[in-house]
Amino acid sequence: MSESESRALVPVANKPPATVKRQTDIQPLALLNGRLHIENREQVRQYLPEILGRVLARVWIDNDFHTEFSGDPQATLEKHGLSLPASMSIEYEKPNTNRPRIVVYERPEGSKFKMRIFYLQLVMMAGR
Repeated sequence: MSESESRALVPVANKPPATVKRQTDIQPLALLNGRLHIENREQVRQYLPEILGRVLARVWIDNDFHTEFSGDPQATLEKHGLSLPASMSIEYEKPNTNRPRIVVYERPEGSKFKMRIFYLQLVMMAGR
């Protein structure tokens, strides 16, 4: 059947399908684009919840990353481009449930105690 006799609603030329160039600079599970040096508590509250949300998602699906992050959270974040102030620390907790939690603490200079700034935890919810 020739093109003029075609009954197709949308005419199709005999061309190969479009190709999409793959971008090699985009990493699908990247935590950051570039490097980020956080300097104070306000920046911690501004940037860390989103970044640590990505970390929790990656911990959930990437066993190698899970092992690395659970062993040394701060070193893992530094490896991926995030540096925190010396007064801040991050702990990875996995209590008796399968809901991992990341807790961000601050230890003021000269203090023996650390204060929890915030935490993120995976929570499974079902709806109806």
